[in-house]
Amino acid sequence: MPYQLVWLIFLLPLFSFIIIALFLRPFLKSQPKTAGYITIAALTGSLGLSVWALMEVMATGQPLPVPDITWAVVDGLTIHLGLLMDQLTAVMLIVVTVVSLMVQIYSQGYMKGDAGYHRYFAFMSLFTASMLGLVLADNLLFVYVFWEMVGLCSYLLIGFWFHRPSAANAAKKAFIVTRLGDFGFLAAILLIFFNTGTLDITQLHSLAATGALAGTTLTWAAIGIFAGAAGKSAQFPLHTWLPDAMEGPTPVSALIHAATMVAAGVFLVARTFPLFSHSTEAVTTVAVVGGFTAIFAATMGLVMTDIKRVLAYSTISQLGYMMLGLGVGGIAIGIFHLFNHAFFKALLFLGAGSVSHATGTFDMRKMGGLRKIMPWTYATFLIASLSIAGIWPLAGFWSKDEILASALENQPVLFILAMITVFMTAFYMFRVVFMTFGGSYRGGDPEAHGKPHESPPVMVMPMVVLAILAVVSGLWNVTGDFGAFMGHGETHSFTEGFFGILTHSLPWISLMLAGLGILLAYAIYSARWLSAESIGGMFQPLYNLFLHKYWLDELYEKVFVGRVLLKGFFAGLQGFDVYGVDGAVNGIASGAMATGRAIRKAHSGQLQLYGLFIGIGIIVIVACVYFFG
Repeated sequence: MPYQLVWLIFLLPLFSFIIIALFLRPFLKSQPKTAGYITIAALTGSLGLSVWALMEVMATGQPLPVPDITWAVVDGLTIHLGLLMDQLTAVMLIVVTVVSLMVQIYSQGYMKGDAGYHRYFAFMSLFTASMLGLVLADNLLFVYVFWEMVGLCSYLLIGFWFHRPSAANAAKKAFIVTRLGDFGFLAAILLIFFNTGTLDITQLHSLAATGALAGTTLTWAAIGIFAGAAGKSAQFPLHTWLPDAMEGPTPVSALIHAATMVAAGVFLVARTFPLFSHSTEAVTTVAVVGGFTAIFAATMGLVMTDIKRVLAYSTISQLGYMMLGLGVGGIAIGIFHLFNHAFFKALLFLGAGSVSHATGTFDMRKMGGLRKIMPWTYATFLIASLSIAGIWPLAGFWSKDEILASALENQPVLFILAMITVFMTAFYMFRVVFMTFGGSYRGGDPEAHGKPHESPPVMVMPMVVLAILAVVSGLWNVTGDFGAFMGHGETHSFTEGFFGILTHSLPWISLMLAGLGILLAYAIYSARWLSAESIGGMFQPLYNLFLHKYWLDELYEKVFVGRVLLKGFFAGLQGFDVYGVDGAVNGIASGAMATGRAIRKAHSGQLQLYGLFIGIGIIVIVACVYFFG
C-alpha cells in the first residue's frame, strides 16, 4: 500500500468528529447509536492502518518515507505538514488505536440512554484524532498544536456532565494546571527555534548529536519540554488535576489514563530524548521527578475509598515509573512500560465502570461480594491487578523489572524508592480487589435500581480483549526484541527467555515485595487478621497526611491562588489600575476641567472688560519689545 495512507490514521477519527458534530447532528438526536457506530468504524480503520504501518517499520527497520504537504510559505519560510512514521510512532499508534477502540465499544453500553450520547462520541473522536496527530507530527510546531487540542478535548470530556459543579470545576482545574506546564513547553519551542532556526524533530536530534545544540541552551530547552510533559503526565507538583478528572465518564478516564492525555507527556520526552540524553542535568531531572512521583502518588492510593481515585493515583505513580525508566534506561524501557500499562490500566478503569454500572457507586465501602455476581468483571480486573503489581509472567512484570534493573545500575537511591513503590502498588490494588469483590455485598447506592448484575456483552467483550493483552503484551521483550526494535539493544539478562528470571535475584526480590503487599491486603481486608481501623489509628498522622493529599490542593487553591495571586499580585495590579492608570486619566481630565472653568470666567461678555485686557496686552507687548528687542 502507498505510504500516503498513513495520513488516514488520524484523519479517519477527525472525519468521524466532523460528520457527527456538523452533518448528522439533527439525525443523531433520534438515532444516537449511529454516532457510536461511526466512531467505531473510523477507529477500526485507523487500527488496521496502524498495524500495517507497524509491520512495514518492523520489516524495513527504518522510518517510512511519508510524503509531506506544503502548508504555507511566508517570506521564504516554508512550513510543511509532515509525519514521522518511525518505531516510536508505530508503537504509540497501536497503543492509542487499540485502547480507544475498546473504550468506544465499551461506551456503547456504559453511555446508553445518556442525553449527550452523540456529543460524547464526537468529542471522543476528536480526542483520539488529536492524540494520533500528536504522535505522528514530525516537528515541534505541530506537536504543540495537537498537544493543545488534546488539552481542549480533555477539558470537554472531563466536564462532559457540565451541569454538575464538581465536573465543571474539575475540567477547569485540569485545563489551568496543564497550562502551567505548557508554558514551559512553549518557551522551549521558542528557545529552540531562536537558536537553531528549525523545529524539525529529526534535525534537532542531529543537532544535539553533533553538539550544534548543546550547553545551557540544550539543558533549558529539555527542561522546558519536560515541564510540558510533567503537566500532561501529572508529575509532581503538577499532579493535582488528575484525581479530580474522575468527574468525567469512566470510559473517558480509561482513555485519558491509558492512551491519550497522560501518555502524551511520556511520549514527548521519548520523542525528544536525544536532547535529554546530551544533558546530564535534564535527564537526571526526569529520573528524580519520576522516581519521587511514583512513591509520592502511591502513598495516597493506600487510603482512598473511591475506586476511581485509587486508580487515578495509581496512574500518577505508574507515570512516574515511566519517567524513571526514561531517565535511567532510555526510550525503550520507558515506552515499554507505557505500552504494557496502557492495556491493564484501561482494563482497570473499565472494570471500575462495570462495578459502578452494577452498584450505582464508586465507593468501595458500599461494594463487596461481587466476585460471584460479576464473574467476568472480577476475572479481568484480577488479571489487570496482577499485571500492574508486576507478577510473573504478566505484562507488567517484564517492563517493571526492566525499570528496576536500570535504576539499580544508574540511580541506587531511586531504585530503593521504586522497590518500596512495588510493595505499595500491590497492596493498594489488592485492597481494591478484596474490598470490591470479596466478602459480602454491602448495599451499593440505595437509589440505584435493581440488584447488582454482570455488565452486558458490549461492555464485557472489550475487557476480555484488554485482559488478554495485559497477559501477553510483555512477551514482546522476553528475548529483548522490543529493545532491538526501538533501536535500544541493551536489555537485562533476566528478560532473555521466558524462564530467565530463575537465575537472577532482582526479579525474585521484586516478586517477594509484591507478594507481601498482596498478603498484607488479604490479611486486612479479606481474612481480617488485622484491623484497618487499628492500623490507621497507630499511624494517624500519616493517615491524615495521605487522606488529605498532603494538603497540596489547599496550598494551591487557598494560599497560592487565594492569597498570593488574588489578594497579593492581582490586588496589586488592580490597585495600579485604579490608582495608577485610572488615577492618571481621571487626574488629567479633572485638571483640564478645572482649567476650563478658570478660563470660562474670562468670557463674561462685558466689552469694557475685554477692552481692558486688550490694553494690558498691548502694554505687555510694547514692554517686551522695549526691554528685550
